[in-house]
Amino acid sequence: MANHSLREAVVAYRRAPGLGLLSATSIGLSLFVLGTFGIVTYNVDVTLRAIERRVEVVAYLRDDITAAQLEVLQSDVRSYPEVEGVVHVSKFEAMRNAMQQLNEFRDVFTDLEMNPLPASIEVRLKPDFRNPQSVEHVAQLIDLYPFVEDVRYGREWVNKIYQLRRLGGAIAAILGVAFAVVAILIIGTTVRMAVLARREEIAVMRLVGATDGFIRRPFLLEGFFTGLAGGFLALLLTYAAYQVVDGSLIDLEWLPTIWAAAGTLAGGLIGLFASAYALRRHLMTYA
Repeated sequence: MANHSLREAVVAYRRAPGLGLLSATSIGLSLFVLGTFGIVTYNVDVTLRAIERRVEVVAYLRDDITAAQLEVLQSDVRSYPEVEGVVHVSKFEAMRNAMQQLNEFRDVFTDLEMNPLPASIEVRLKPDFRNPQSVEHVAQLIDLYPFVEDVRYGREWVNKIYQLRRLGGAIAAILGVAFAVVAILIIGTTVRMAVLARREEIAVMRLVGATDGFIRRPFLLEGFFTGLAGGFLALLLTYAAYQVVDGSLIDLEWLPTIWAAAGTLAGGLIGLFASAYALRRHLMTYA
């Protein structure tokens, strides 16, 4: 049974190779556009994650804070479920860092009679708690301590990073659905044309007692293989575009293997779904 279905699917390609090639190419181009957008989306996400790893809460301490109070503060903050680590920056370290980062003001810092920079603690957050709500919550808790002068975490900056990630995910989902619909329409049209071309053969098979499943299987396999070929073509085109752009214009990261495999398989599944949909609507009519 399975061998018969596979053989019939191969025969269908031999009967109309141009139609199958055109369908696979159309699907491949549709998925290629999605693949190139996927590379852009993935690299934007990689960049945003790298920036997101730098999200931290900085608490500036009063000059009269005692060692015991500092120890209590660090111990309490480390116990927060959102916190990954706490680093104490002394007044001396703050001045040294400022001189290294603002080298053009080195002479100004050197001429100062006293160090005006406060000591601080830098609070790193766990990956799942770098969203605006968690960052603000931690900042508010730290700000309650009387020996904390001020708390900063770049509210607008954190909000923009979070919004950009959400926007990128939403656009990727919308485009993915749009191109999937286009591919389904293309494969569905191909299958309907195949059903029309073989309607007499299907009618004969019905007369000799062939079941609907027996008749459908070759068409479903044909749609799956067409979609799979389109997905593989899209993968090759996407990788070629990546090689052209990477290094010559900007440095890019290639898609994760699971993304590439899922995109190729998605082409086959789209083909299978489109074939099933087309057969459901037209098989009975031309039987």
